[in-house]
Amino acid sequence: MSKVVIIGSGLGGLSCGYILQKNGYDVTVLEQGVQVGGCLQCFVRRGAKFETGMHFIGSADKGQTMDRIFNFLDIKDKVGLSPLDTRAYNTISLAGDEFAIPNGRESFHDALSSYFPHESDALKKYLDIIDRISSASSLNSLTSAYRDVAANTEYQLRTINEVLDELFTDEQLKNVLVGDLSLYCAEYDKTPFAQHAFIMDFYNQSAYRIAGGSDSIALSLVRNIEELGGSVLSRKKVVRIKCDDTKAVGVETEDEQFYPADYVISAIHPNRMLEMLDTKMIRPAFRTRINSIPQTPGIFAVYVKFKENAMPYMNTNYYGYSGKSPWGCEHYTSLDWPKGYLYMHMCHEDKAVWAKSGVVFSYMNMEDVIKWKGTRIGRRGEDYEAFKKLHAELLIHEVEKQHPGFASSIECYYTSTPLTYYDYTGTEGGSMYGVAKDVNLGPAGRVPYRIKVPNILLAGQNVNSHGMLGVMVGTIVTCSELVSADRIYKQIDESNHR
Repeated sequence: MSKVVIIGSGLGGLSCGYILQKNGYDVTVLEQGVQVGGCLQCFVRRGAKFETGMHFIGSADKGQTMDRIFNFLDIKDKVGLSPLDTRAYNTISLAGDEFAIPNGRESFHDALSSYFPHESDALKKYLDIIDRISSASSLNSLTSAYRDVAANTEYQLRTINEVLDELFTDEQLKNVLVGDLSLYCAEYDKTPFAQHAFIMDFYNQSAYRIAGGSDSIALSLVRNIEELGGSVLSRKKVVRIKCDDTKAVGVETEDEQFYPADYVISAIHPNRMLEMLDTKMIRPAFRTRINSIPQTPGIFAVYVKFKENAMPYMNTNYYGYSGKSPWGCEHYTSLDWPKGYLYMHMCHEDKAVWAKSGVVFSYMNMEDVIKWKGTRIGRRGEDYEAFKKLHAELLIHEVEKQHPGFASSIECYYTSTPLTYYDYTGTEGGSMYGVAKDVNLGPAGRVPYRIKVPNILLAGQNVNSHGMLGVMVGTIVTCSELVSADRIYKQIDESNHR
């Protein structure tokens, strides 16, 4: 039985671990932290539970993509889902003007046409393009072959704003359509339209919060791996991937344990992986290219515990912007931060009436906190705490403008910065989603699934796209290097016809 060591226990690492263990490999997943899950991790403060990364998912209605993947991973009955408001799973606020975004193609078209009647025909063309792109990939549709390679290629090479400018004349409509761009850290003149299309299709089909916390996904995958005979070990920080002259032979952890491997899968940021590799098989030019790929921005987060029965549960994701456009919020000064935010409630139970906790995010770049890099979590000093307090109060004040009573409903709050993200996940620069997608970089901006060390594979959000669907697409591609893609698709199909 071939041994596979997987570095990192986020969704990419755990889903790879389950698929490979299920298909006859001997899998060991190694996690540097105390808690498994990566961005699926949650934490509890004063009885309130908070998500750290995976706040809601899409396409989880029966028969849809994520529902089928949950069945395949054998976690569907182990993870509680609570639907967002189908009439407004997202709410976009631009300079005080609010727009409700509903689920479903027809409902979406009718709602946006009611706001922008002169763009009704153009909205149909937009949705046709979304449908064409979303069905172009065999991985996205979980079928065995590509159906429209041309669409997939064309819209990977064209930016979001370029395509929207071609379709629409109304600037406000264009801004509404990208109102949720913080979900994928889209940047003007850079992010491919295909990424927007996949996200739009994924959530517009259906949108759910994970009742009780997304760590249930991670813990369920751990149990499934262990029940099949695999291992998931925490507090095992990999410091070295050991190689002979032709291949990797295993990994060494900080506690000087060696784990032999026939294959190594890195489900962490590629920059962290390269730090573990000291081999002539990796050329300096490759290291330079990977290390120079731009990263998405980081975030500042305020995690709020509400007073009991003080805040009605908000069953929509609220994207608030102080200006008329969501573009460029990652470019700010100390005088105009925050330019925008995402505010949502944690789902402690299905059909919640009162919110127990919520979170507010806004872009923040690592440069703002770089002077504290190297300090320990909880011991960064009074000036760091003062920095966080100032920014928390600014963000709370901004939310209060659109949600009167928000501030007075807060019992207590906690904060995190890009430095927190860096320390917990190892993502370069504390970036929210790791590697940024930029049409201008072409192949130079992509992270490969394979590298020159033949038995090392890469997985996770950096090699395909972030978010649950993006990571799972990457997982299937990575695992298909060891298990045929046809076999994986067949297993997905069989798991959904029991």
